[in-house]
Amino acid sequence: MLQNVRGIKLIVVMAGLVMIGCESKPERSLALTDDLTVKAELIHSDDFTDGIDNWKVEQMPDGSVYHKDGKLEINDWRGCTAWFKEKLEGPIMIEYEAVVLQDTTKSQEEDGIFDRASDLNCFWMATDSENPDDLFAKSDFRTGRFPNYDTLSLYYVGMGGHFNTKTRFRRYTGNGEKPLLPAHDLSDAVYLIKPNTVKKIRLVAFDDVIQYYRNDTLIYDYRDPRPYTEGHFGLRTVHNHMTLDNFKVYRLTKIED
Repeated sequence: MLQNVRGIKLIVVMAGLVMIGCESKPERSLALTDDLTVKAELIHSDDFTDGIDNWKVEQMPDGSVYHKDGKLEINDWRGCTAWFKEKLEGPIMIEYEAVVLQDTTKSQEEDGIFDRASDLNCFWMATDSENPDDLFAKSDFRTGRFPNYDTLSLYYVGMGGHFNTKTRFRRYTGNGEKPLLPAHDLSDAVYLIKPNTVKKIRLVAFDDVIQYYRNDTLIYDYRDPRPYTEGHFGLRTVHNHMTLDNFKVYRLTKIED
C-alpha cells in the first residue's frame, strides 16, 4: 500500500514484503561490514514529481533553488543547504542521485557564473543542541553561510571541495570542532567530481557504523564511539550548479545469524 504525504511516499511493510502500489518485492538486505548484515525498509521517498515542498532551503544571496524537469535544482554562488524537512531516527540509510552540471564547451561568462565542478557535499544526522526539537529555529542565522553550521552536531562529507581537489569526511561536535583525520582527507582523482554524470550516494548511520558510498563504492567507513542516532539530512554546496533526484530513506534492522 502506498500513501502520499506532501509528496513523501510511505511504504507499509506487510507479510515480510515491501508493498509498492500493486507490486510486491522482497525486502532489501545489505552487508555493511563482515559481521553486520541489515534489512532495509523504505520509509521515505521523494522523486520530486510534486515539487520541492519537502525541503527547507538556507541560501546566501544571488543563488536559487527550484523545481525543474522533475528534480530539485540548485544554482548557488555563496553557499546553500537544502534540508529534508523530516527528522530521521536511526538506524537509517539515505540514498539519492546527484549531478554536478557543467557546460565544458562554454566559458563561465557564456554559460553563467554557477557552473563549476566542485562541492557535491552533504550533512546527515544533523541536530542543534540549542534547539534539539527544531533544527530550523536558527535558519535565519545560518542562511547558507558555511561557518554558521559549526554549532551543529552532524556527519559531513565534502566531495570535490577546494576547487575539486579534496574529498573529506568530518564529524562536527556541535562546539565548533570538526577534526579531520588524515585517512579522511582524500585527493586522488578517483574521489573527485566528474561533471555531468550521475553520482549515486549512500549514507549509513547504524549505531557506531557510519558509512559513505558513491556509486556502490565504500569510501568512508567510520566507527563512532559516540554516534549520532537522529537528525536531519542536508544537501550542501557552494558555487555550484547541480540536481538532486530519487531521494530515499530506509530504516535498517540487523539480520541475526
